[in-house]
Amino acid sequence: MSQIQRQTFDPEGRAIPVIDEGDGPTIVLIPAQGLDIAYLGGLASILEEEGFRIVRIGSRRPADGAVTMHDLAQDVIDVLDHVGVPAAWIGGHAFGGAVARTVALDHAGRASGVLLLGVEATRALEDDAALALKGAFSAPADLPDERAIRALVGAGIDLDQAWHVFAGSRDLEVEELQSAALASTPVTEWATLAASLPILIIQGGEDVVTVPANGDDLQATATDRASVVRIPGAGHLFPMTHPGETAFQIEDYLGWD
Repeated sequence: MSQIQRQTFDPEGRAIPVIDEGDGPTIVLIPAQGLDIAYLGGLASILEEEGFRIVRIGSRRPADGAVTMHDLAQDVIDVLDHVGVPAAWIGGHAFGGAVARTVALDHAGRASGVLLLGVEATRALEDDAALALKGAFSAPADLPDERAIRALVGAGIDLDQAWHVFAGSRDLEVEELQSAALASTPVTEWATLAASLPILIIQGGEDVVTVPANGDDLQATATDRASVVRIPGAGHLFPMTHPGETAFQIEDYLGWD
């Protein structure tokens, strides 16, 4: 396994966190809203061991001026240029998948396919899911909101361990920027699927935030090239809590040895 080195890609003061590890076909992983790339480390490490190059790309820092989803998509392309990747599978968890879809729509030829780990909704969350997210993101690092984190990880997960990884990955500084990017970008400019590309959608079977129905609905818009799989019993944070099962689905779909 190669040594993991965290970088900061910082043109125009964007300060985008990047971790580039492994050799082989490249998969980009973009984190969910308000989270740093750290929590995707388990999934990235397993995929690297299976022969993939994994480029984790976080969000730019807030600065003066409005930011759209197109700007965040351009950040991904600029990082790929920086690390010398002409094309890759562009993947993301929840909000990160919305960025991935925007990359594929805006930059034809740079996405070999799209990997969606939970599908970001185009409508408001149910009250219970919104409360769980609010509780998990507002709780002090040393005093977890156990009910909230349980709602996000599902049954059978060690809450102390899950909270340790989640709390250490919270990036509250960028959450407002990301919310503003979604609000300022018409839904049709990020939520649709780029023509011709294959799409793999992985859903947590018990995800209350990016609910499985979101993936089913999106797959129905492109039945000839979009596939959906579910991880039974997995909650919203399944890329963190079920990295082995998630990696297996990715490797099995891509079919690379």
